[in-house]
Amino acid sequence: MKEQIEKIWAEVKAFNANTADELEQFRIKLMGKNGSLTALFADFKAVPVEEKKESGRLLNELKIAVQEKIDQFKEHLSAAKGSTESSSDLSLPCQNEPAGTRHPLSLVRSEIIRIFSNIGYTVSEGPEIEDDWHNFSALNFPPEHPARDMQDTFFIEQNPDIALRTHTSSVQVRIMENNQPPIRIIAPGRVYRNEAISARAHVFFHQIEGLYIDKNVSFADLKQTLLYFAREMFSPETKIRLRPSYFPFTEPSAEMDISCNICGGSGCSMCKKTGWVEILGCGMVDPNVLENCNIDSKIYSGFAFGMGVERITNLKYQVKDLRWFSENDVRFLKQFGPVV
Repeated sequence: MKEQIEKIWAEVKAFNANTADELEQFRIKLMGKNGSLTALFADFKAVPVEEKKESGRLLNELKIAVQEKIDQFKEHLSAAKGSTESSSDLSLPCQNEPAGTRHPLSLVRSEIIRIFSNIGYTVSEGPEIEDDWHNFSALNFPPEHPARDMQDTFFIEQNPDIALRTHTSSVQVRIMENNQPPIRIIAPGRVYRNEAISARAHVFFHQIEGLYIDKNVSFADLKQTLLYFAREMFSPETKIRLRPSYFPFTEPSAEMDISCNICGGSGCSMCKKTGWVEILGCGMVDPNVLENCNIDSKIYSGFAFGMGVERITNLKYQVKDLRWFSENDVRFLKQFGPVV
């Protein structure tokens, strides 16, 4: 056994490794399951009793030497690798990563907020899970109104008084309950309705609603505010028209159309040959809504409006399918740069 130990000693002293693979092969050759040093330990039980003490000492010294040799080369190779990495030329051009773009809905949302911020509106937000009072009752929705139907609203099964909000008008209620006029806010956010998903509808979408409450606020103020918005959002040549409509929380109420920004009003497929495209609903805040929120309707008046961000984005970028906004297709998203 002494001859075998001396032979392995000579091999250890002569060993040199330039790579981690070479070092690993050396370790396996000596200390692996079938390694030569492992075999010597297995044969140790056959050594005569009078030689066991000396042979055992030599075997242990050899094992320690082999492990130290391996550790020494590991440290050396690791230091050499770090030296190579730190010697990289930092003056070389970096690898260019492709720049991302903001989502088109985020671009348009930010642009709408900017436009109204310029005339004194502040941003208010509220919860997406609402109670019946803030989502319906305070806004003058009678119990039989279709929006309360299970086909339109996602109610919480355990508590039918709680639902995913169907509009951001609930934020307006919360602001009016906790603040006295003058109030001038816009309320952006995600809303939910139980609808069949198609190119023109989805179960969730984004709204921005506006509210202005003060003394002597008139329908003329509403019209001029919306005309300013349309011209800032689309073009200075944009025209608007207001058509009578009905909403439980405003009286009088109107739908607002803009002259088609695609054909300039001459008629195209986007405006269905009419020259006009509907973009939002609006009206004077119903006195009952003011009273529900503890605002004296004999002293104060106001207007409200609401628009779908997807609708404005469709017109801004001529997107034909609402579903594209939520499919996360990079080929679609990378087309959009900043709104100008």
